Amino acid sequence: MDQKQLERLLEIAPALSGGLELETVLRRIVDAAREVTGAKYAALGVLDASGEALERFITAGLTDEEVARIGDLPRGRGVLGELIRHPQPLRLADVGDHPRSYGFPVGHPPMKTFLGVPIRVRGEAYGNLYLTDKPTGEFGDDDEEAALRLADWAAIAVDNARLYGEVRERQDELERTVEVLETNVEIARAIGATTELEPVLELVVKRGRALVEARGVALALAQGDEFVVTHTAGPLVAGLTGYRLPWEHADAGFGSRGRPDRVPRQFEQALAGAAGAEATLAVPLVFRDWLLGVLTTFDRTTGGPEFTANDKRLLQAFAAAASIAVASAQRAEQRALHQSIQASESERARWARELHDETLQDIGALRVLLTTARNSGEPETIAGAVADAVDRLGDMSGALRGLISDLRPTVLDQLGVTPAVEAMVDRVTGDTHLDVGLELDLAYASGRRPDRLVPDLELTIYRVVQEALSNVVKHSGADRVDIRAVENDTTVEITVADNGTGFDPSALHEGFGLTGIRERVTQHGGHLEIVSGPRRGAELRISVPARHRSGAADSPLSASPAN
Repeated sequence: MDQKQLERLLEIAPALSGGLELETVLRRIVDAAREVTGAKYAALGVLDASGEALERFITAGLTDEEVARIGDLPRGRGVLGELIRHPQPLRLADVGDHPRSYGFPVGHPPMKTFLGVPIRVRGEAYGNLYLTDKPTGEFGDDDEEAALRLADWAAIAVDNARLYGEVRERQDELERTVEVLETNVEIARAIGATTELEPVLELVVKRGRALVEARGVALALAQGDEFVVTHTAGPLVAGLTGYRLPWEHADAGFGSRGRPDRVPRQFEQALAGAAGAEATLAVPLVFRDWLLGVLTTFDRTTGGPEFTANDKRLLQAFAAAASIAVASAQRAEQRALHQSIQASESERARWARELHDETLQDIGALRVLLTTARNSGEPETIAGAVADAVDRLGDMSGALRGLISDLRPTVLDQLGVTPAVEAMVDRVTGDTHLDVGLELDLAYASGRRPDRLVPDLELTIYRVVQEALSNVVKHSGADRVDIRAVENDTTVEITVADNGTGFDPSALHEGFGLTGIRERVTQHGGHLEIVSGPRRGAELRISVPARHRSGAADSPLSASPAN
């Protein structure tokens, strides 16, 4: 190797060793080999996993038009294959004279002189460096030595680039694993923060999409004999909401409706066709061997559209946590619905008892009175019975008006919650010996705001006070109760405190009265606290966000969820 070649190799070495991207390193090696030896053409063939053929072929010195004319790149036959079978330096004065020469394909530029050297990385064959057509004649010993030294440095550069690539892949995988853990933590927090199913499902599709960088995600929940797409994320699948697939559309993977190991391909193809997507990745949501639904991602945005095996592992791990979240939210929703139905049925039973024990019995007694008088045939007896019946009908009419008012007081709709609560308290104090202290300071009634509270909040305040007062009358043994409902800038604070026997809240099994109160307060994003103890009365403390009719659209409850 002459001095000039040595100096040029020393100049090239830092550029090779500093490369971290494998593709860049390979390109630099080919260019350097061509420059150091003076060859017109240079190429680097990378062996495949078998070590018997070329997997990649990187060239230098050919124009784009020449590469296009050549067509398919070499796979390692002929003279190139000789170097693969015998990884030793090979110099030829005329490549066409070699016994294994296949000649050149149509469109290939003519080449004559040849020099090939192997590249070994950590003792194993990696590929070969090929050089052809030295303008000054044949390749000499100096050229071979320079090419061998370059091959040694190339091996080091390739090894460094491969190690860097492996480290980067592991780092990417670690980062994505951390992202899965963070997503799982976020889902766990969502479960702890809300029992509502809707926010959990929104979180699942949005975080699932970000996790695998998909153009779209669709969540299809199992409902009866079909799957229904209930939530989506991404513009690609915006129109899939409400899309339905029957169970029988899938193959045996869903046949038993138990724990599936995979999502049937027919299922993915149906959704892909509906969305117009090129690629899908679907994982089942399974909780305790029961299939809840399927999470499907569509078209990877980077490096896609196909998803990778790593994407599948990440999405499966994500689906495991998402399944717990969805199942927990579904069960909470079912419990709330069950309690609501029970509360409604209890309320109906109470009104039925009221009608039976009072109104129906009064009507029966009135019928007996009038029948007896009629059968007597005495005018005085009949006249007295009629007079008595008129009085009783007046009492019954008043009782029915009170019952109707309890069901839905007209004054609540017409005048607002303050007059309605006052009228209710007047009825209770008139029918019982209970001493009721009442403080109502709501913004509309006191003139501090021009607009009333929204109707559902007014009804909630009325029902909460009504149910609490009913519980005091029936269960507390109290002779005094204080009711307070005060509105400040952002909330309505309600307290109902009695001097009755009290109870231990920790041992309380809530009846439907308290269940109804808690349910109404929760629906408005409020808070209920029960303070009591044996022989020291009980106090209900309730706080709900204040929402007014003119500003209802700005409230967090009436606004649409953020995208």
